Amino acid sequence: MKKSFVLAVLLLVSVGLYAQDTEEKKADKVKTGWNVGGLPVVAYDTDLGLEYGAIVNLFNYGDGSLYPKYLHNIYAEVSRYTKGSGINRLFYDSKHLIPGLRITSDLAYLTDKMYDFYGFNGYESVYNLDWADDESSDYRSRAFYKYDRKLTRFTTDIQGKFSNSKFGWVAGVGLYNFKIDTVDIDKLNKGKSGSDALPYVQGGLYQRYVDWGIISDDERNGGFTTYVKFGAVFDTRDNEPNPMKGVWTEAVVTYAPSFLGAGKKYEHVKLTLTHRQYFTLIHDKLSFVYRVGYQGTLLGTCPFYLQPNITTLFLRGATSEGLGGAKSLRGIIRNRVVGDGIAYGNFELRWKFVRFYFIKQNFYLSLNTFFDAGQVVKSIKFDKTFSESTPYTEADYFSSDSESLHSSWGLGLRIVMNQNFIIAVDHGRAINKDDGIAGTYVGLNFLF
Repeated sequence: MKKSFVLAVLLLVSVGLYAQDTEEKKADKVKTGWNVGGLPVVAYDTDLGLEYGAIVNLFNYGDGSLYPKYLHNIYAEVSRYTKGSGINRLFYDSKHLIPGLRITSDLAYLTDKMYDFYGFNGYESVYNLDWADDESSDYRSRAFYKYDRKLTRFTTDIQGKFSNSKFGWVAGVGLYNFKIDTVDIDKLNKGKSGSDALPYVQGGLYQRYVDWGIISDDERNGGFTTYVKFGAVFDTRDNEPNPMKGVWTEAVVTYAPSFLGAGKKYEHVKLTLTHRQYFTLIHDKLSFVYRVGYQGTLLGTCPFYLQPNITTLFLRGATSEGLGGAKSLRGIIRNRVVGDGIAYGNFELRWKFVRFYFIKQNFYLSLNTFFDAGQVVKSIKFDKTFSESTPYTEADYFSSDSESLHSSWGLGLRIVMNQNFIIAVDHGRAINKDDGIAGTYVGLNFLF
């Protein structure tokens, strides 16, 4: 079974709990110039090996007159597992590089030797929990619901304002290059023996979908796609990293033209609608927040490897994918809910329960409790004709049940420095065992 730990987070939690909040309301000390937040990455995964690396987040506050708003935000992460998975990412955000415009840009190379794949259309695809549990008598392999994915990504979004400063427009471009293959069992098993070794599963569920023609030869190994993006934004947040009041709404159309890499077969248009709202319950301490979203294909055919991607104008992690996982439905297995149209909601209570000044920086700690839910609202159409060559029955892969709501609940902790550098820990639990059991996530930022 997977085991992981992050030493730096435990250390910072201990420091935060030790600090004394001597005043009921202690004003932050204004920050100026460049400020650095950093986090070493130390983790271990039974299948992927030892993870090592570092995260650095730089904020430039200028003369401090805008604090806690910043002039420039630069984020860099280099982390990798010894068996090949890793994150190499550079992110930039500023409203001041070009006067009157917000520039947000991201460059990343992401390698995932065990990327999750559970089929399409949520509950219409069966998830056999015991097949991936090495402690079950019905165990097949921890790699059965996985494939190998390499993603090179570059995105740039430009936001401007209409005459009303609360309304804005957005235009952007995204370049995505996917390389897909079956899990390299031999590489992951190097240095292992006995029960730690991954059994060979003939490519797992991904290979079966290829063999049955559900995933076509044109898309089976990935491909290159360029998204052209345009839309509108309405934003009244009082504080972007963790608002206490206001709304943040986006309506974005993304177009993948055939002549920019998608090819005629996979030229398509998607619509993404996201609404977020923030309510103060106790001034500067307790808030209720929620996010509801929809994404669907309006025209054309989206290749299978792009279906989990959820369009956003501000990446709060290495990826924006789902539904299921750290950035969408916490506690539900990653990519459990994949369809041609999805809808989802996240609902949270956030409590800033302690503030302190430490190492010449402003800190606060925040607890949150949440409920997440989502489902496929437009199915991916495919032929479910079953191959007789497989050793299992059709009921092992496809269900006669209709798709319905996938939901989870959980708790989280945030360690926040200078209101912008945010270490995040969330633990979510799936309500239905067909969505997995639970998930614990360590990363950066509030969910929205």
